[in-house]
Amino acid sequence: MLSKGQPGQAQKPPGVEKKMDPIPQSDNPNYKSADRFVGKVVLITGGSGIGKATAICFAKEGADIAIIYHTTDQDAKETKKQIEDEGSKCILIKGDVGVRKFCNESVKRVMKEFGRLDVLINNAGEQHPKDKIEEISEDQLRKTFQTNMFSMFFMTQAALPYLKKGSSILTNSSVTAYQGREQLLDYASSKGAITSFTRSLSLSLAKKGIRVNSVAPGPIWTPLIPSTFPPEKVDKFGTDTPLGRAGQPYEVALAFVFLASDDASYITGQTIHVNGGHSVNG
Repeated sequence: MLSKGQPGQAQKPPGVEKKMDPIPQSDNPNYKSADRFVGKVVLITGGSGIGKATAICFAKEGADIAIIYHTTDQDAKETKKQIEDEGSKCILIKGDVGVRKFCNESVKRVMKEFGRLDVLINNAGEQHPKDKIEEISEDQLRKTFQTNMFSMFFMTQAALPYLKKGSSILTNSSVTAYQGREQLLDYASSKGAITSFTRSLSLSLAKKGIRVNSVAPGPIWTPLIPSTFPPEKVDKFGTDTPLGRAGQPYEVALAFVFLASDDASYITGQTIHVNGGHSVNG
């Protein structure tokens, strides 16, 4: 079990890593770099959880990093520090990726700061568990899709003019897109849309030599969990997987690095499932 349901475990969305017990593991101390992204620039949406771990992993591989985050200043600043400790440059951009104008402005800032863009990782997401479909308001439904799905269109549209042959676009899907989740109807639906988006975009960009792939995490210990689920569910989070535990953010990060690298040069339109052992179709 992750915790014993301590009073401090429950948080308001989107949650803060330092208030979690235990604190998520974003950095794999045993990671061995192959310098696969030296001289390249990676743009990631989401500055904590999986986004943080992925940014650190790319920094270890030599990339400079741009991170777009919404509200968690503390987590974003800590991520920036860890990236710079790896010897890479990092810029933080605060705002809402569900707004097209902001996405356009963010990509322009990345180009101004770094002069290039090689990898776009559409990672930002939100969830709002509800027991019944009748409890999902129109505002919640729109916001979930705006953050989880619309942002991928907006970010991709903004970044595409600057991506070249050999570049990659990656998306963050979810095991819920394949297995469903009764308390996450809108979230799971948005993640299912991401899977279709990834497959269709990969076909659209194949002739340009730009690969598009996805990672579908299972139960990963991120701020999203204690800030959206009650303590009794947080306490047992991930124990229903074949491996019997929740995953750590760093265990997802390498899947993004692999898919963006030349090691995956013949892979596009696919999804890697990092979910603790659940078998899924598709």
